[in-house]
Amino acid sequence: MLEIVVKTENWERHVRVSEGELAGLVRRIGGDGDRFLVIQRIPDLPDVFAQVWHKAGGDYTLEYRDGAADRHFQATAGSPEVVIAAMTGWARQEAGWHSGVTWSLLDMGPTREVPPLDLGEDERAELEKRVREVLVGGYASRAELAELAEEYLVTEDRRPVSRRQAEALADRLWLERVGEQAEWQGETDPERLTRAFAALREAGITARENFTCCRNCGQSEIGDEGGPDARGFVYFHTQCTDSAAAGQGLMLLYGGFDGSSDTTTAVGHEVVAALEAVGLRTEWDRDPGQAVTVTPLDWRRRLVG
Repeated sequence: MLEIVVKTENWERHVRVSEGELAGLVRRIGGDGDRFLVIQRIPDLPDVFAQVWHKAGGDYTLEYRDGAADRHFQATAGSPEVVIAAMTGWARQEAGWHSGVTWSLLDMGPTREVPPLDLGEDERAELEKRVREVLVGGYASRAELAELAEEYLVTEDRRPVSRRQAEALADRLWLERVGEQAEWQGETDPERLTRAFAALREAGITARENFTCCRNCGQSEIGDEGGPDARGFVYFHTQCTDSAAAGQGLMLLYGGFDGSSDTTTAVGHEVVAALEAVGLRTEWDRDPGQAVTVTPLDWRRRLVG
């Protein structure tokens, strides 16, 4: 798999695609509402991406940016094969990946400086604390963190953080976290959790991570997530993620789609077994009315973006 995320004009998001899947997405673009795709690395890095635009019957316009306005380049390609070779090489960070086409520097205009935040120490600390909490949770993108930073201190008559200031703050904290995770070795507990959830989905249990904002929303929406053969569900919502990131363990909510306590209990046993199979410990008293708690838990979720 390629360590990239592919985003398309029609709002699809593909994480860690194969070379064949990337090739298929490139060949597909060209119709109305589906004329471009953007690829970013995992983890996402500010101003580092490649993209292609294509209208059926015309050439392909390729671009890549390497971290700054004076490192933004454009090229034209006449066939999808040329585009696929370039984008696959970029994704693999191969030496000489860009040699198959002729690139020209794009003039992006002067770089605008971002004014410093006009916040007191307490507000600045409060804002950074909240952004870091969501960042450590590991599910937010840079764009979502920037939106949080922009809106967090807003009141009826005051909007103290501009969009550009919010983006600068989010990117700074994001890069700090990227640096931290570069030191991590081996599989982390959240990655074990993801493996357990994947096994549960294969066994007919609808399993969702960081699903909805709270229990009420989760319970009302989880039924729409399962396929026709799903027997039950397990999920945790964003407040559960916050608790896990704060070192308080992870609460998992589960149940059977038929609403019976017997099915709910059976699903609970399957959830516990799947978690223990990947090396995670749980607390559960086999009461279908009680959540399963994963603890102890070292919450180090690698960023994607």
